[in-house]
Amino acid sequence: MKILQCVGNIDPALGGSVEAARQLAIALDRLGHGAELVTLCRPQTDWTTSWPGAVHYAGPAHTRYLYSPSLHRWIEQHATEYDAVVIHGLWRYTSLGVWRGLRGHKVPYFVFPHGMLDPYFRRAFPAKHVQKTACWLAAERRIVRDAKAILFTCEEERLRARRTFWPYQCREHVVGLGVARPEGDLAAQKEEFYASFPQLAGKRLALFLARIHPKKGCDLLIRAFARVASADPLLHLVMAGPDECGWRAELERLAAQLAVRSRIHWTGPLYGAVKQGALCAADVLALPSHTENFGISVVEAMACGVPVLISNQVNIWREIESDGAGLAAPPDVDGMTALFEHWLGIPAPARLRMRINAVRSFSRRFELEHFAREFVACMRMA
Repeated sequence: MKILQCVGNIDPALGGSVEAARQLAIALDRLGHGAELVTLCRPQTDWTTSWPGAVHYAGPAHTRYLYSPSLHRWIEQHATEYDAVVIHGLWRYTSLGVWRGLRGHKVPYFVFPHGMLDPYFRRAFPAKHVQKTACWLAAERRIVRDAKAILFTCEEERLRARRTFWPYQCREHVVGLGVARPEGDLAAQKEEFYASFPQLAGKRLALFLARIHPKKGCDLLIRAFARVASADPLLHLVMAGPDECGWRAELERLAAQLAVRSRIHWTGPLYGAVKQGALCAADVLALPSHTENFGISVVEAMACGVPVLISNQVNIWREIESDGAGLAAPPDVDGMTALFEHWLGIPAPARLRMRINAVRSFSRRFELEHFAREFVACMRMA
């Protein structure tokens, strides 16, 4: 099969949906299928080196909507070269442009909403929801309706998507999501991380690996950490990720007010071997998101044998808890504090079992090739 993925912007700092598309490209390549990409924001060379297959540019894109009249024309011209098209995300011209470009062609398209149909956003951002409702009625509902399938990463995402917009009509299919197993010399990668951040050597690390954004619960994580920090002087919190909305300065002031500023380390975004080294160095990963469609960093941590402390708004929390690979609680300060206290109180042999369970859960549910086979099976059903 030859599949085209459409992603508005492949800047890796944008988070999970970009990484999900990249992992899918890797998986399809390993299974012998062609996977190409079309994007609307001109990619930097270092962004494309880790993508197998050709990367096409159909920009430039204008406004936050990423409008590009070149996209639907590019799709019209090249549609017959592909067996299927996969759209990643909604609310950008990527979805409408593909829909327009494929009219008159028999090439099916599929949509990964990546949590963008979650009802959380209706509550958290009511003004934006009004705008999205207008966009839904004008275009997105047709895009969802006409897709060969809307692809969900887990059952929880599928069920939550039904509660946000009306009319809602589509063909649903849960295909999961996966990431590649860690590769290379993990010990050397760990040392590379410590070489970049020598102040963390010899510490017990609770790692946050995501965008610095209110959705991710960074503030409540800092408050919860401040409550438990005195229980273990070696425990430090690593905040790793891009400061997407300029929030870091306020969070640093919060840490200073709570007297834990020296115990919290800000690394900025991590990539490649240094990112892998951070995962290998971590004792636990913490992600108290208010909403999280899947949580790629959660699964990446599990692949390294790192247990996870997550909110019960991370859509795969039930699977992780049932596998004994981590703990979950509501996304508030009390909930995250309880997770830290529980984890700190676990005897060493039980913590080792959690590490083993994390790897087993990853292999059973979230390994890349398993996801790729499920995805290809869905394509062939079309």
